[in-house]
Amino acid sequence: MAISKPELACVYASLILADDDIDITGEKIQTVLKAANVEVEPYWPGLFAKALESANVKDLITNIGSAVGAVPAAGAAAAAPAAEAKEEKKEEKKEEESEEEDDDMGFGLFE
Repeated sequence: MAISKPELACVYASLILADDDIDITGEKIQTVLKAANVEVEPYWPGLFAKALESANVKDLITNIGSAVGAVPAAGAAAAAPAAEAKEEKKEEKKEEESEEEDDDMGFGLFE
């Protein structure tokens, strides 16, 4: 899924406004876009302003890496045995599949 030029322009304009501690509104996004000589459909700035009105953009940016892949220590310890059990099941399935593959060839070794 590729992001369109108007979407990207509104994202950058919103980031510029957030970086300067300016409230993100449709009018302000449009002003930034106009200053950058970028033309977008009139609904884009308002759409982005509405989507970001209840969000703190700076917090979203600074916390994006900390939420991804963060597992509490207890959760990691509990997940380790489960992961080992899954690996064992995968190994068993691979062994079964390899035996079945021999049968699927249409002939046996001692026929």
